[in-house]
Amino acid sequence: MSKLYVLYEHSAGFALFKVAEFEELAAFLPQVEESVTDLQRFNSVVTLSAFQPFKSAVVALENINAISEGIVPEDLNLFLEGALPKRKKRSKCTLGVLDPKLGAAISEALEIPCSHTGAVPEILRGIRHHFHALIKGLTLKACSVAQLGLGHSYSRARVKFNVHRVDNMIIQSIALLDQLDKDINTFSMRIREWYSYHFPELINIVPENQLYTKCAEFIKDRKSLSDESVEPLTEILGDSEKAQAIIDASKMSMGMDISPVDLINIQMFAGRVVGLSNYRKQISEYLHTKMESVAPNLTTLVGDQVGARLISKAGSLTSLAKYPASTLQILGAEKALFRALKTRSNTPKYGLLYHSTFIGRAGLKNKGRISRYLANKCSIASRIDCFSEIQSSVFGEKLRQQVEDRLKFYETGDIPKKNIEVMKEALDELQQAVDAEASAKKKKKKKKKKERDEEQPMDED
Repeated sequence: MSKLYVLYEHSAGFALFKVAEFEELAAFLPQVEESVTDLQRFNSVVTLSAFQPFKSAVVALENINAISEGIVPEDLNLFLEGALPKRKKRSKCTLGVLDPKLGAAISEALEIPCSHTGAVPEILRGIRHHFHALIKGLTLKACSVAQLGLGHSYSRARVKFNVHRVDNMIIQSIALLDQLDKDINTFSMRIREWYSYHFPELINIVPENQLYTKCAEFIKDRKSLSDESVEPLTEILGDSEKAQAIIDASKMSMGMDISPVDLINIQMFAGRVVGLSNYRKQISEYLHTKMESVAPNLTTLVGDQVGARLISKAGSLTSLAKYPASTLQILGAEKALFRALKTRSNTPKYGLLYHSTFIGRAGLKNKGRISRYLANKCSIASRIDCFSEIQSSVFGEKLRQQVEDRLKFYETGDIPKKNIEVMKEALDELQQAVDAEASAKKKKKKKKKKERDEEQPMDED
């Protein structure tokens, strides 16, 4: 008969349990599920075979980190070698594990078949529920303290060594940029409504929100405007005719008079909105710098904001690189996709890629085709950025040129170059750039060494 052993990894240590009547349990799974919560019934099914506590919190963290990655740590290997039957008898045994990756690694290392299906998940659930009662000398409080300590250490280590931490900065930046755009627009509309009671004609002369806010902050009371105010207004607007039109409109405005206290409040609010607009520019520059360092090829192909939105929607650059081109094409249009599937209508042709300049430039008939082609190139660019050791925008430039050529092909019929030829050219250019950089470094080192040798004083006889 086949024997079932179940491995349970706890924050206190490794435990191996022997399960009685394994084949019968698999047939009566509902009864097993019911017996899990009752300790007396569960004890008749499961018995402790071996338990190895961790020597310290550091050892526990090392072992749990290895297990989470599907690697068998040395401590676990030694524990299972000693606790399981000898290798000759292992063919008749089965080891139940929770993680299939860990199961595959154990079966390869110890030559024992592993299972994570059937009655195993329910048995593990019972062990987790009654673990403090199944191990002698272990209390519920001690279990909770060990779990909390290991949980904090594991989370801290995962955050510290998070490979997507640079991506996180991009995700937060693009989210902040979108929020700032909404807020600045809302606040500008509030200023327009508020200040229009005093100077209604200004909206027709300066329709742009940001310039309107700056003008409102400078003008304050329209009656204070004079011919001397033309120069400062020209600096704000960049147009002397508009500045003069504001002066002329202020002299015969139909707006109501406003108290100094109201004007102070409008001016303060306008100043805050202008400050937010300036901060938005800084965030935009910061995002551009980050995108060029993290995903230079994707940035060159579709721009920093579209690239950042794709990374944000996917969750990280690695996740985006794993997506097929068909998924990347409709990323951001999930609602429209599921609505189309539900109503059996046409599925969307593009999601976030719609904001790219290529889609806008394509003809109505070719928008879907260019979207599919652009998604393909974005997929290539993201994979190069994610997995390439050398950061360069050479591939992005070549991919962008390919999309440009494809647009020409749709308009004129000129056949573009094949992808394999373009990639070979990009690889040659990249190799030349790497060789040039290496030779420049060598020259720099030689120059520094020469300067150092010249600076050293000669030995006196």
